[in-house]
Amino acid sequence: MKIQRYTAASMRVALAQIRAEQGPDAVILSSRRIDEGIEVVAAVDYDESLMPEAMRPRAPVPARPAPGRPADPLSADPLPVDPSPVANPPADARPEDVRADTPAEQEAWDGQARTARRAEDDSDYGLMRREIKDVRRLLENELAGLTWNDKRMREPLKVRVLEDLTALDMAPDVARALAELTPRSTELDTPAKIPLALLFRQLPVVNDKTCVSGGIMAVVGPTGVGKTTTIAKLAAQWSMQHGSDELALVSTDGYRIGAREQLHTYARILGAPMYSANDGPELAQVLDRLTTKKLVLIDTAGMGPRDARLAEQLSALQSGAARARVLLALPAHGEGNALDEIVGAFAKFSPAACILTKVDEAASLGAALSTAIRHRLPIAFLCNGQRVPEDLHDARQNKNWLVQLALRLKEGASPRHDETYMAHHFGRGQAHV
Repeated sequence: MKIQRYTAASMRVALAQIRAEQGPDAVILSSRRIDEGIEVVAAVDYDESLMPEAMRPRAPVPARPAPGRPADPLSADPLPVDPSPVANPPADARPEDVRADTPAEQEAWDGQARTARRAEDDSDYGLMRREIKDVRRLLENELAGLTWNDKRMREPLKVRVLEDLTALDMAPDVARALAELTPRSTELDTPAKIPLALLFRQLPVVNDKTCVSGGIMAVVGPTGVGKTTTIAKLAAQWSMQHGSDELALVSTDGYRIGAREQLHTYARILGAPMYSANDGPELAQVLDRLTTKKLVLIDTAGMGPRDARLAEQLSALQSGAARARVLLALPAHGEGNALDEIVGAFAKFSPAACILTKVDEAASLGAALSTAIRHRLPIAFLCNGQRVPEDLHDARQNKNWLVQLALRLKEGASPRHDETYMAHHFGRGQAHV
């Protein structure tokens, strides 16, 4: 039996020392109050036959003498020793089973016991929640797989549409919405044409010529999507059809180095005037001077969706060019979530349509087409290169080419989505109904 004495300011502190040094199996043999606080005798490997030796009282601790008085070793008033040991609870007992010898110490110890019990309960509850979540996820995956296999047998044509649209990298929500439009019967000579036919029919494009028939047009969008080059293509295309006398270019991009110089170079080549405006009032003044021009193209500064200056640009356009028709430039090679964020951020500009830029750099068009369909944002123009104006195309006239290009881009690529992906996205929803 290993016996040790502990001196502490309180019973709570002493018990903490005992548990830290001797562990939960320690036995409290005695306790007494001393000037320093409290003295506790504890032991491990408790043996009752050794108790008489363990309980032999130690010499009393002398009290602190008063100033000017000699210390009197017999004046100390030790607490009487309780000869009966206080057995420590077994290792699996709860903390509240340990009792202190004063109400204050007991209250403190009970508080610690309650905290420990709550922590234990929270730990057990958290473990149980994680286990339930794992079981639920496993059941959902299994049920989604069964539902998807059942759907494959009951609705093979709809499944074919989902598979083909997914192969084009169309977003799951858009693919599901298009698949719901699958006809029960078709006049097409092969079912393989149904997915492309649905995509062609639901892809929004500008069906009028108002984008190129004149007025004030502003192109907005994030940095690096090719807005200035697109403005140059639109201006060059107009000049080829109507001449440059009734054309003017305006730049509000005062942030990017060389942006205005680049647009000025295009304007000089086309023989059209070019103006600059730094804010809404300046833009309004410039447009007042251009009322005789049939087409005014405004090049804006490129800003990311989370750029704080985006609100300034919106205010400048609203106050200086309230009548402008806004086109949003979207990179065709963008990732789905990024394109959604761009559309959401620039929705405050109320864009009438979008321009898909960098089509030639896209490895897949699924994300861009999904974004246009999801937000019902018509596509006005397609840009597939740097040539001015050869690489600018009317989306309405090239809608079929765009859909076929989406197909060609995926024909040579390795499949990215397996049966697990299909079951997760197209079987899980029905599994929860």
